[in-house]
Amino acid sequence: MIIQIIISLILGGVIGYFGYKAYSQRQIDTAAAKAKEILTKAKVRQQEIFFQANEEAANILERATEEERRRRKELKESEERLNERQSLFEKKLLRLEENIEKMERDKQQIESAKEKIRALYKEAREKLESIAGLSNEEAKEELFKKIEEEEAENLVARLKKIEEENSEELEKRAQEIITSVIERCSTGHMSEIATSTVDLSSDEIKGRIIGREGRNIKTLEAATGVEIIVDDTPNVVFVSAFSPLRREIAKRSLEKLIVDGRIQPARVESIVEKVKQELSSEIKKAGENAVYDLGIAGLDSKLVQLIGRLKFRTSYGQNVLSHSIEVANLSALLAEELGADPALAKKAGLLHDIGKAIDQEVEGTHPEIGAEIAKKYGLPEEIIIPIASHHEDHPSTLLAVIVKVADALSGSRPGARRESYENYLKRLDELEKLALTFPGTEKAYAIQAGRELRVFIKPEEINDLEAIKLAKEIAQKIEKEITYPGEIKVTVIRENRITEYAR
Repeated sequence: MIIQIIISLILGGVIGYFGYKAYSQRQIDTAAAKAKEILTKAKVRQQEIFFQANEEAANILERATEEERRRRKELKESEERLNERQSLFEKKLLRLEENIEKMERDKQQIESAKEKIRALYKEAREKLESIAGLSNEEAKEELFKKIEEEEAENLVARLKKIEEENSEELEKRAQEIITSVIERCSTGHMSEIATSTVDLSSDEIKGRIIGREGRNIKTLEAATGVEIIVDDTPNVVFVSAFSPLRREIAKRSLEKLIVDGRIQPARVESIVEKVKQELSSEIKKAGENAVYDLGIAGLDSKLVQLIGRLKFRTSYGQNVLSHSIEVANLSALLAEELGADPALAKKAGLLHDIGKAIDQEVEGTHPEIGAEIAKKYGLPEEIIIPIASHHEDHPSTLLAVIVKVADALSGSRPGARRESYENYLKRLDELEKLALTFPGTEKAYAIQAGRELRVFIKPEEINDLEAIKLAKEIAQKIEKEITYPGEIKVTVIRENRITEYAR
């Protein structure tokens, strides 16, 4: 039994071996056939790719050859055009050289002709002078003198007619514009004075303000730069100074000290310093409010701070910040009427007196200082010119004229400025004396608060034509030598009185 099993296993193994070997041989044959088929296909594909590459190469070569022929053709055409232009240029150059030579010949002929004409003119003039017995200059002077004598009356009449016609028309138009502008710009006026008052609850506080041996009041005066006046006026102390900023610092400091009750030198200095800081913030806010109210944008913050300082600066008793705001509004309205840029005019009007913000700290006139400030903060030339020239006789631009007129309007309106009685009388006296320095003047009267000067002349010494010239000379001398707000009208009066008696 066991032997049979063993024999069966051996027979099964032999049969399995030979069966597996036959299966493996079939697999090998199949793989070989497939490999041969793949190799055949690869060779066919290789040939196809080769043929395609050759065809593509031939196409590229053909296109390159065509492109080269095209470029050669374009190059040849460009070369031909260049040769044509060069030929044309040479022809033009040749003609130009010929024209230059011709012009030189003509120039020489003209110069020669001029020399001949000059010689002939000189010879003719010498002969004429010899015949007349007068030189050329003497003849001119004699001729002009004779014409002037013969036509003096006609000349005066025509001058008056032209001046009256033009002045009447221009004055009418100017009055219409200025009236319209003033009506549209209704601004209140407030004149500053040189003293401020501090109200006290009782006169006992005056002693505390003065302090032992006057130490408190001396410390306050030294810290603020003002004069504190404690007199017999009940319940009032006066603060006196020309600077509104110093007066305001002293007034506020004194009010705070009175409320605090501790009035002593150390406390005075502390309060004054605190008030200065508060006023610095207020100055900045004043500048910002002015710029905002006028609708002006793009100004440097430091320039706005300088604008705010004008709130505590006065000119002839007029607050400069209020004056500048009014000039800005007037300038914008005038610019609208005259066809200028209202925005630029408003900005130039606001900044025209910006130099007064630091004119007590820097040397120079306020227009010069203002122009330097404007340049420093990058303002355009259109604004710098009005700032620099708003006090000149003849500003160079329309905007500068507008700002000058607006400045004069703001300063000369009733109530805008105040002047001390002594300065007022002194200015009137200066006007009258200045007029009397001219030869031929007899009397001079300053009237209408110094805004008009009437000059009476001697009719036997000065004729009508000379009277017109005299009025202009007096006006020019006033502009150069006297400082005044607004304008002064000069009227020269020449009167002949002929008296006869019938007996």
